[in-house]
Amino acid sequence: MNLQAKKLELVQLILNTDRPKLLESVSQLLKQEKETDWWDELPVSVQQAIATGNREAEKGETAPHEEVMREVRQKYGL
Repeated sequence: MNLQAKKLELVQLILNTDRPKLLESVSQLLKQEKETDWWDELPVSVQQAIATGNREAEKGETAPHEEVMREVRQKYGL
């Protein structure tokens, strides 16, 4: 079943229900999905790596783009 067909099926199920608690549950689920931040979806290891990079950048521990690209080209034979 493709995505559009699934959406239509769900809409039909919602329209056919008279159960307020079920409708409230569906509503809450959809609201929660919208409120989820992409950051929270990242693995902890990636969040930690980004935080480390931010701390290093704040301390001025960065490398010029040209230097990084030179190292990448050497490492990967580009």
